[in-house]
Amino acid sequence: MSARRSHVAATRLATRSQELAMAVPQVMGHRVARMMLAGPVLSSRDHKEFTGMVAEKQVAFFQSWLAMWTHGVQAHQRFFGSLLQSGLAGSAGKHPAAQWWEATAAWQRASLGVLDKGLAPVHRKATANARRLGRTRLR
Repeated sequence: MSARRSHVAATRLATRSQELAMAVPQVMGHRVARMMLAGPVLSSRDHKEFTGMVAEKQVAFFQSWLAMWTHGVQAHQRFFGSLLQSGLAGSAGKHPAAQWWEATAAWQRASLGVLDKGLAPVHRKATANARRLGRTRLR
């Protein structure tokens, strides 16, 4: 079951990464074209878009770091709790290689989870911007 969860997490992370890789150039292309067309005097629409562009990045990256930190702390707590529990219960008849494999799988799941949690806010904002700007005319 844990191998299945790792596979699902890795697939979700790969999907989000691919979607982000498609959305970012679309958003950047649209915004750069609007900057070029706007010139030195911005309309209220362009001013709103360009100031929002800066603010949304700050919010998304803060959310990303907070989610990564929270997930990392929780993963460490679970991992060290399981180490403490296995130490108190003895080896529970498990071969040391099996224990090592379980610990490695737990770290992999935790790492994938940290990456996934960190990418989620950035992915959510970039794909939303790509959809919104795809419907918006340049002028």
